Amino acid sequence: MSDNGRVSPREQVLSVVARIPYGRVTGYGTIARMTEGTSARSVGSFMRQLPRGHGLPWHRVVRSDRTLADHGGNTHQRELLEGEGIRFDARGRIEPRFFWP
Repeated sequence: MSDNGRVSPREQVLSVVARIPYGRVTGYGTIARMTEGTSARSVGSFMRQLPRGHGLPWHRVVRSDRTLADHGGNTHQRELLEGEGIRFDARGRIEPRFFWP
C-alpha cells in the first residue's frame, strides 16, 4: 500500500492475478480493465518483473489473441496450463471456454 493509503496499480494487478481460478486464464487487457489506471502493457511489465517462485499463477495470464506471451517461459507456461486441463486449438491458441471471468 502506498503512503497515501491507496493500493498501487502493481498491487491491484497482483491481487487480480492471485484470484484467477485453477484451470482458467485471463488476458492482460482484462486485468487492466479490472484495475484502476493500469494498461495492458503495464500488466505485462509487472508480470515480467515477478521473480519465479513468487507463488502467483503467472502462467494463467495470456495475450488477447489467446496465445502465450513471448517472454522466454512459453514451453513451461504451456506445460503448466495443460497440467490444469487447459486445451489449445490447432493454431496454438487457448480455447475460449477456459477464459475467466
